[in-house]
Amino acid sequence: MAKTKSRTRPKPKTRKSRADAKRATAKPHALQYIPWHTVPLEDLNPLLQRQFVVGQEIMLARVLLKKGCIIPEHSHHNEQLTYILEGALKFWIDGKEIVVNAGETLCIPANMPHKAEALADTIDLDVFNPPRADWINKTDQYLRGKK
Repeated sequence: MAKTKSRTRPKPKTRKSRADAKRATAKPHALQYIPWHTVPLEDLNPLLQRQFVVGQEIMLARVLLKKGCIIPEHSHHNEQLTYILEGALKFWIDGKEIVVNAGETLCIPANMPHKAEALADTIDLDVFNPPRADWINKTDQYLRGKK
């Protein structure tokens, strides 16, 4: 009895996104342990300071705002999760005014314009996916004003 070759169908080609390709070729990030006191505090204006840590596909920022600090209206392609540790921020977003107090969270979808004001001295944690390239490259001029 003669052996027959088994025929296998070629796998269909799928289109990979740039992000998929980047992930496939990127080296895995090493574990990072980073106490906040080791991260430089960046002065953006007299009422605003920040620190941030960047992972492979995520960024965590610690933002310190003095009462009255205004974050001008802006939008970005990054999804944002804001958690208020101390104080309160008033957001103007999606046609609404939303006050986020200590212990509360706001999830801002990508590309949604928003503005904020510190109602008290505030410490907030912002998580971004993907990391904010404009923050990393210091091209975020909208934050570098007087208020």
